[in-house]
Amino acid sequence: MMNNKVHNPKRTGFVFFPVLVLAIFMNCSNNETKMKDPSVYRVSRLDQSIPIDGIWDKITWQQVQPAAITNYMGEIPGFRPVAEAKMRYDADNLYIIFRVQDRYVRCLTGDINGPVWEDGAVEFFFAPDTIYPQRYFNLEINCGGTPLMHYNLVPRQESREIAPDDIRQIEIKPSLPQIIDPEITEPVTWTLEYRIPLAMLEKYSPVIRPEKGVSWRANFFKIAENNSNPHYITWSKVDLPKPDFHRPEFFGILQFE
Repeated sequence: MMNNKVHNPKRTGFVFFPVLVLAIFMNCSNNETKMKDPSVYRVSRLDQSIPIDGIWDKITWQQVQPAAITNYMGEIPGFRPVAEAKMRYDADNLYIIFRVQDRYVRCLTGDINGPVWEDGAVEFFFAPDTIYPQRYFNLEINCGGTPLMHYNLVPRQESREIAPDDIRQIEIKPSLPQIIDPEITEPVTWTLEYRIPLAMLEKYSPVIRPEKGVSWRANFFKIAENNSNPHYITWSKVDLPKPDFHRPEFFGILQFE
């Protein structure tokens, strides 16, 4: 099991374990060479907290350019959802909103840390420790607002489930009901907005807090497995023959401004 104690990454890495850090740096550099042009998303700062209401076109989001989730993995589905994400931050939180123009939407999971990826879902994988970009969170939330969250070390030797009480600190607002069965076969546009407290992340990982000039590695996803139109879609392209979102070497860049 991973040691729960959070270390100062700069002190731990450069003073006590220089050889280990060099090896990790070289490994990350090698991984990055696999990506000729990593996707970049610029994240603007908020002066104050905003309400989490799932409204895509409210003034907070109107001037924010979306990240288009357009790269398919595996078999191309008969119907292609149009999925986008926007992101902002303040001193204490991350804010993310997704909008999906969808069909064949099904949602059965109502338990935290249940198999939400089987439902129509959107996902945010991110590495808040800039020294160890292959240590990352995966936050997966289905269209009904039920979340799953883990903290992972690659190569996937450890995956730590985030405690449900901590996950509940993430304020989530979906536009659809929690359970959808049978699936919605007609066109439907749904949104999902949430706020992640940085202090909650710091219980599990060192966090280089967002500010101008800081960059994280991350990816946004759209997924559905247990419906009549299964699909796997990414923002930053994952160049693999089979669907696998847990590949931080293909993460894009969040550039905080």
